[in-house]
Amino acid sequence: MLLLLLLQAGLLLLALPSSETLTEDSEVPLSPAKEACAGWMAGIPGYPGHNGTPGRDGRDGTPGEKGEKGDPGLTGPKGDSGNGAGIEGPRGFPGNPGRKGDPGEGAFVYRSAFSVGLDARVTVPNVPIRFTKIFYNQQNHYDGSTGKFHCNIPGLYYFSYHITVYLKDVKVTLFKKDKAVLFTYDQYQDKNVDQASGSVLLHLEVGDQVWLQVYGDGENNGLYADNINDSTFTGFLLYHDTSGSQ
Repeated sequence: MLLLLLLQAGLLLLALPSSETLTEDSEVPLSPAKEACAGWMAGIPGYPGHNGTPGRDGRDGTPGEKGEKGDPGLTGPKGDSGNGAGIEGPRGFPGNPGRKGDPGEGAFVYRSAFSVGLDARVTVPNVPIRFTKIFYNQQNHYDGSTGKFHCNIPGLYYFSYHITVYLKDVKVTLFKKDKAVLFTYDQYQDKNVDQASGSVLLHLEVGDQVWLQVYGDGENNGLYADNINDSTFTGFLLYHDTSGSQ
């Protein structure tokens, strides 16, 4: 086949006029058309050429439209615990006031008090003065029949007396458990009504007794009382003893 092709090519070269016989006015005969050459045959296709080098990157295109929001992804695994405590946060606002609490049990109130007066000018020296005019004796700790106060609650007590003095001098004594603890003396002024008074704080135990009496002989028993003048004796508990205290 190849030999046949080479033979055909040589015949074509012989048929062509030489360059020396061509003149300016001569015309170059055209190659006969493929249809005119009964024996024309196409050549063998050549081998494909090598790939060219890649071209440069083109310019960036314009940004596309924002896509729709995708579906939520699956929940990831729980992370490890952090190391140490975090930084302390800012102080919060005060909360609302809480509910009012229930009433508690009331503390027991210890009471002991009396206030009495002389009902008539009848006094006897060296015995308790019987004050029979009762102003206050709700706890009945004062005994009007004996003129003595009886301690029922141990603690600190306040005692006072106010004596109207008339016709004679007065010297009275306040006793605690048969012991004189306070003396008061007042000298009578002729034709004048005078007053004498005294007060004291005493710590008493249960069973202790306190009273007033005229001291000495009958020359010092000028205690007086009528419808416009009073001689009084008063006492009351300031505070009771707690366990082991006085």
